[in-house]
Amino acid sequence: MKHIYLNLKRFDIPVEKGGVNRLGPVKDWGRQIVAQTQEALKVYDRESVEFAMYFPEAHVLGAAGALCPDSPVQVGCQSVFREDTAIGGNFGAFTSNRTANAMAAAGCTSTIIGHCEERKDKAGIMAEAGASDADAVNRLLNKEIHAAIAGGLKVLYCIGESAQEQPRWQEVLKAQLVTGLCGVDVSSVVIAYEPVWAIGPGKTPPDAAYIHKIGAYIKEVTGAYVSGGMDVVYGGGLKADNAQMLASIPVIDGGLIALTRFSGDIGFYPEEYLEIIRLYMDAAKH
Repeated sequence: MKHIYLNLKRFDIPVEKGGVNRLGPVKDWGRQIVAQTQEALKVYDRESVEFAMYFPEAHVLGAAGALCPDSPVQVGCQSVFREDTAIGGNFGAFTSNRTANAMAAAGCTSTIIGHCEERKDKAGIMAEAGASDADAVNRLLNKEIHAAIAGGLKVLYCIGESAQEQPRWQEVLKAQLVTGLCGVDVSSVVIAYEPVWAIGPGKTPPDAAYIHKIGAYIKEVTGAYVSGGMDVVYGGGLKADNAQMLASIPVIDGGLIALTRFSGDIGFYPEEYLEIIRLYMDAAKH
């Protein structure tokens, strides 16, 4: 199966506040994105491809409320807390944290965990506390994955190496996989590879050979959990200009979209999102 994910980050902030939201009023933003794309996505076979959109928490209710009865869209949230409510236990004392049960109750069916921005934030907090355990972030993310699955959510688990880590990329990625997936029901998880070293203005993205090398390694490591390895998507940005290239890599099972326009009026545009998917899916047929 192919997997097309959309991480909308904080793209809801209006331009006049320094953001990239040109779609409309913030209160309508999540609803509009689902409403403007779900009918067009119905042309794809649901046995062959799935679509999940990860919204900032404030927009989950609007996005989920816009789903039509047979919508192909899965509404998701951007990570979950590592603990949750339980009958006879904690009833909701989680100020400032989004739990899996809360997100499922709001209409989410999926979540993205371990995105490089989340990893950077957790590492920064630990550094402030004087912690030096490099694997601690992976252990925290493992708890989040367990909590998400216990709450009934599918998980897109992101891994990747920074520029400083690239010379030992195998060691870094293996630790992120082995620790992050420890004890996890991997049938509910897809892996996203983020080349952190190549993300950002002026940086050169990896070519097909490099992405194939990484995808094959991830499938090799995760072959310990499932025959043939887990599904892997490219998390460095599925775009119009790399859709055909990514579709040609046999060990890559989809991609993660964020911005759709990177020059001029940069931002996310529903019609461009649909065009990226068309380019990828058309190329994947061959």
